[in-house]
Amino acid sequence: MRLDPFLLLLLAVAGVGTFLPATGDGLEVVKIGAMVTIGLLFFLYGARLSTADTLRNLRNWRLQLTILATTFVAFPLVGLLVRLTPESVLPGPLAAGVLLLCLVPSTVQGCVVYTRIAHGNTAAAVVSASTSNLVGVFLVPLYVALLMGGEGRVDGGSIARIVAQLLAPFAAGQLLRPLVGRWVERNDGWLKRFDRSAILVVVYVAFSEGAEAEIWSAVPASSFALVAVVCAALLALALGGTALVGRWGGFTRPDRMALMFCGSTKSLASGLPMVAVLFPGATAALIVLPLMIYHQFQLVVSSILAERLGRAAPEEPVG
Repeated sequence: MRLDPFLLLLLAVAGVGTFLPATGDGLEVVKIGAMVTIGLLFFLYGARLSTADTLRNLRNWRLQLTILATTFVAFPLVGLLVRLTPESVLPGPLAAGVLLLCLVPSTVQGCVVYTRIAHGNTAAAVVSASTSNLVGVFLVPLYVALLMGGEGRVDGGSIARIVAQLLAPFAAGQLLRPLVGRWVERNDGWLKRFDRSAILVVVYVAFSEGAEAEIWSAVPASSFALVAVVCAALLALALGGTALVGRWGGFTRPDRMALMFCGSTKSLASGLPMVAVLFPGATAALIVLPLMIYHQFQLVVSSILAERLGRAAPEEPVG
């Protein structure tokens, strides 16, 4: 088996983010760069996809409800089971962090990238990512208040950031599709590299934030290893479960790819701001640790899986 070149890039960027992280003002600049990259990514998706495809996937209620149920019903139930682990085995803040990981919405860009690489239903993934994060703005604080004893707070700024980062660029791409759509189609070959570049930027930001917060030295090595095992098991369960549900539900292959990658991924970009609002600073570092570990696992595993699925099957129509 040969190593995937993109995996090597992922590991290299993760190493750079750990040992040469962006800090202070530099980190803020990189974060802005990541937001711009994500905005451009969704602008391109909007320019690529016909409005008819988008509206059809808004009406694909069975797929969309299945993805939402995976994210906001199945995951929280598993998180509650993990929360029952004795504190002598998994310290309270880390168990709470695993539960929080299970509550946050799906990624705002990763699931779309992976779905596209795997020749899945990209339009459905865009709709799902948008819906998941908009619902998550309201549902995650409510879950935290009910299940974790926290006090959730939702403000207009959270919704505005999601709209500005995801929906507004996609809508702009849709509106400008008559002007730029043909150019995007002609240059689709090298534009696909931009998809992977977006992942690399997010990886660097995530590892830089972890290094700046000294998150990797905040817990004993044994607890860190246990959380890593739990996160790996959660990811395997999510990927395997969504694959089975997709087959049992009779979904087409493009829809199964969207279900797998939208249903199994969790958003660090949305989760970190929520943690900062809902938990005190001293606790936030430990609570966010499982989400950060899961995020790194999903980046590596989903990237490899998407590449292999994309090579294994030709691109299919999503209609």
